[in-house]
Amino acid sequence: MSGRPLDVLESSLDDPVTVHLKDGTTYYGLLAGYDQHMNLVIDPETAEADRVPDEEDFAVAVEDTTIIRGDNVVTINA
Repeated sequence: MSGRPLDVLESSLDDPVTVHLKDGTTYYGLLAGYDQHMNLVIDPETAEADRVPDEEDFAVAVEDTTIIRGDNVVTINA
């Protein structure tokens, strides 16, 4: 695997991710898709929808399929 951002996103498809936005909001869910602008499609974690990752106690679990514009993303943790 290379370290290029889109390659990292490709290898993280269908895996849980935590997304930090410029406004300080943090979301987590399953990475369902992305595009060349790093717009993200996040689905809820169905098996663990009520679990907040230990290191991200302030994260908001997505409740429905959510599209996040790439311009608003600061970091993505897989």
